[in-house]
Amino acid sequence: MRPPTIRDVAERAGVSKSLVSLVLRGSEQVRPEKRQAVLAAVEELGYRPNAAARSLSERRTRSVGVLLNDLRNPWFVELLDGLGSRLRESGLHMLLADGRLNRRHGEDLTRTFTELRVDGLIAVGTLPASDELRAAATRVPTVVAGAREPVLPHVDVVAGDDAHGARLATEHLVDLGHRRIGHIAGQGVAGALRRSGFEAVVREHGLSDLATVEQGDLTEEGGYRAMVRLLNAPAPPTAVLAFNDIACVGALSAAEESGLQVPRDLSLVGYDNTYLARLRHLWLTTVDNASHDIGRRAAHLLLDRMAHPGRPAETVLSAPTLEVRGTTGPPPATGTP
Repeated sequence: MRPPTIRDVAERAGVSKSLVSLVLRGSEQVRPEKRQAVLAAVEELGYRPNAAARSLSERRTRSVGVLLNDLRNPWFVELLDGLGSRLRESGLHMLLADGRLNRRHGEDLTRTFTELRVDGLIAVGTLPASDELRAAATRVPTVVAGAREPVLPHVDVVAGDDAHGARLATEHLVDLGHRRIGHIAGQGVAGALRRSGFEAVVREHGLSDLATVEQGDLTEEGGYRAMVRLLNAPAPPTAVLAFNDIACVGALSAAEESGLQVPRDLSLVGYDNTYLARLRHLWLTTVDNASHDIGRRAAHLLLDRMAHPGRPAETVLSAPTLEVRGTTGPPPATGTP
C-alpha cells in the first residue's frame, strides 16, 4: 500500500494542495476551520511530509548541527536535553558530531554540517576556533553553548557563570571551617574563571598562603593525579574544589586509596552536577551549572539569530547553585588529613 501524499490530504480535507502546504509550514494565513480540516486529514491518513522534497521547496533542511567538545562528558547530557526539546518545539532536529573524534582523525565535521546545509550550528563546550568553524559562522547562524570560547563575530554565547559558581563552592568550604583549601584547576576560559572565583574567596578570607592549586586535565585520571600531588604536599588541604565532577571522582579515588574517609578526613566539591554526582555511592557536593537551562537558552538564541541574522552578538550567563550532598563537612579535629 502506497503512503498517503499531500494530494490525498488535500482531497480528504476538501482544500487545495497549496493550502495544505501552508498549514504544514505553520502559516498564519489560513482560517482556523481550514487548518483544523487539514490537520484532521493528516491525522486520519497518517501523512508524513517528505523531508527531502520539503527541504528543496523551502530551501531549508530543518536541521541544526551540534558539534560537541567531547561526547564522553556527562555534563552535555542535560544540556542536549534542554537544547533538543526547544528545537523540537520549533520543528528542528539535531545532528550530533563529536569534536574529540574530529581531533583524533584530523577531520573537521563542521564542513560536513555545512555540506548538509544545516539551518544552524551550535558549538557545545570548549572547541578550537578552526578555520572551518570560523567560515561556517559567517554563513550559518551559530551559537556557542556551555563555554566562553571560541569567540567569533556575530556568534552568540550562552554559558554558566563559572567564577560565581566557584565562589559558591569555596565559600561553602570556608563556612564549614576549612582553612587549607585546594583546587584542581581546569583548562581554557572556564578553567581560568573557576580558578579566579576560588582564588578571590581565599584571598578575601586571608587564606591565600594556605591555598594550593594543582592543574588537571578535565578527566578522572587527571583528577586522581592532581589529588595525589595535593595530598603529598607538606601541608595537604582539608578540602578540595575540583574543576568538574569527573575530576572530583578521580580525587575521591585518590583520597580513599590514601586511607582517608570523605568527608570525615577530607571534603570534596565537584562542579556541573552531572548524573555522577547523584549516584548514591558517590553523592557529591557540587555546583549545578544549569545545563538544561543553558541548552534551552542556546536554542532560543539560535532561533532568534536565524530570524535576525544581523543583530549584535549576545553573551548570556545562567546562574549556578550549590548542591550540598555527602562529600563535605567540617575539617578533621586535628586539622591534618
